[in-house]
Amino acid sequence: MMRIGIVGAGGMGTVHYSNYAHIPECRVAALVGKSPQDRERAATWGLKMYESITEMVHSEEIDLVDICTPTFLHKQQVLESLELGKHTIVEKPAALHRNDVEEMFALAAQQGVQLYVAQVLQFTNETAVLRSLVQSGEYGPALDGYFERLSACPRWVQNGWLFDSEKSGLIPFDLHVHDLDLIVSLFGEPEESSFTCCAGTGRGFAEQYRFQYRFGKLNVCAEAAWFHANLPFTARWRVYFENAVVVNDGTSVIAYPFDAEPRVFDTEEKVKIPTGINVPPTGWYLTELLHFIRCAEQNEPSPLVRPEQVAAVTGILEKTLAYPF
Repeated sequence: MMRIGIVGAGGMGTVHYSNYAHIPECRVAALVGKSPQDRERAATWGLKMYESITEMVHSEEIDLVDICTPTFLHKQQVLESLELGKHTIVEKPAALHRNDVEEMFALAAQQGVQLYVAQVLQFTNETAVLRSLVQSGEYGPALDGYFERLSACPRWVQNGWLFDSEKSGLIPFDLHVHDLDLIVSLFGEPEESSFTCCAGTGRGFAEQYRFQYRFGKLNVCAEAAWFHANLPFTARWRVYFENAVVVNDGTSVIAYPFDAEPRVFDTEEKVKIPTGINVPPTGWYLTELLHFIRCAEQNEPSPLVRPEQVAAVTGILEKTLAYPF
């Protein structure tokens, strides 16, 4: 039985708590928090609440610390957990600077424990299909890709931290990090990368980005946005292989081979757990957390979210922080 200590009982902390209930080999043992919402959730969940990770670890038997707080708190909390010798999960993005990410993973290695970054897109059925096609070469090499992650400007955030580039990294780190992590996991670190962005007058931050990545002969474009418009959330991709186009339209994944019938992949989730956030019921988080629990039980790194992958993604996105918005 692995005992979990959750840090932060906001949206993602609640998602993780709900999903741990479906994993028999673990139990949430305590909560770290300070806000009235944290206290309310602790009471509802029947958990003792502590003000720091150190206090929790010294008071409870904890095997793994799961950090679900705003981005600007991640580094200090991850280092605190690792210093205490605990396996640690941290929500994406791990940090806003590559040096910070490398410092965190170096400390994990020094302490003989694991650090897992919760890049949940790696644990979807759609990603599993794409990963399999890239690795098998069934349709030949990938020649071009397009990834899209768009939404209306979020209005749910508390205290405005998401709109502060030094605290959140804005759209590149909040939205595009999902797709870039997938892109890098599939194709490696790009040889070249660039981006354009735009914003309405007086908005104070870029609202839409378009990224270009080159991997030898493969070109990948990606778009991410918080539009000043009531656009429904949109997440989809299209990859052109030498012998087929494979399309994820947000509801299904279909391969269109040359001179053959389309192939519809089975991506239906067998388990769908309500999230309580702006994500419909899904099995993504259960698959992700179960993967991390199994890796931690063996004291092994995740093969799907590797340290060098997280560092590369962070380094690429770090370039956007200096843009004058």
